[in-house]
Amino acid sequence: MTFTFLGTGTSQGVPIIGCDCEVCTSSDSRDNRLRTSLLVSHEGKNVVIDSGPDFRQQMLRAKVKSLEAVVLTHEHNDHIIGLDDVRPFNFMQHRHMPLYGRTSVLAEVKKRFAYIFEENPYPGAPMIQPVEFENGETFEVAGIPFLPFEVMHGQLPVTAFRIGDFAYITDMKTIAEGEKEKLLGVKTLVVNALHLDWHHSHLNLEEALAFIAEIKPEQSWLTHLSHRMGLHEERSKLLPKGVGLAYDGLVI
Repeated sequence: MTFTFLGTGTSQGVPIIGCDCEVCTSSDSRDNRLRTSLLVSHEGKNVVIDSGPDFRQQMLRAKVKSLEAVVLTHEHNDHIIGLDDVRPFNFMQHRHMPLYGRTSVLAEVKKRFAYIFEENPYPGAPMIQPVEFENGETFEVAGIPFLPFEVMHGQLPVTAFRIGDFAYITDMKTIAEGEKEKLLGVKTLVVNALHLDWHHSHLNLEEALAFIAEIKPEQSWLTHLSHRMGLHEERSKLLPKGVGLAYDGLVI
């Protein structure tokens, strides 16, 4: 099983429109970050976690030619608004695209993409089949077991996922003690770290490192990064052993 980081940036991406900071003007490709998304691949089958505004570009860059399903963490635009671009997979695979999400997330998707779910949708509109899941109940997609659990993005519940000994958490500020138990024995942990300063709904670097120290995985990767995290090369040198800045195209 492989995990490919399709995007590791925050909601504005990096570079940010109109910004001339050293990160946004960096020539290091690791400082160019599309919106956060992950590709999970197993025995020739592909599943994407989140489909933000860069979904089309990410599928082209990663040369993804088939897709079994899209799994959503939450309903913010930087995680769902690229859903229209599942259409090529509809046409190639001759079927609806399963879209996994919590009940409230799928309800919000149906509002923002009302044209998809009309009784008589426009010919050529995306074909999406919503599939609900409950936090704490493992579901399987293409032979891949997803254990969803809850973290909080400020006041908004967000779903994180454990897949075997790998865990993927994005847009977290806090997590209940009971949910932490689902991370016992995780060897690889991916968690968001927005930048260096306090933020009301995201972990900053200090908080993310403290969380990693508590969970004690063998390897951790930081994602959902702002340009204010600093240059990839320089910031990476300051991180503890076993912790790295994820970057677009990184494959685990």
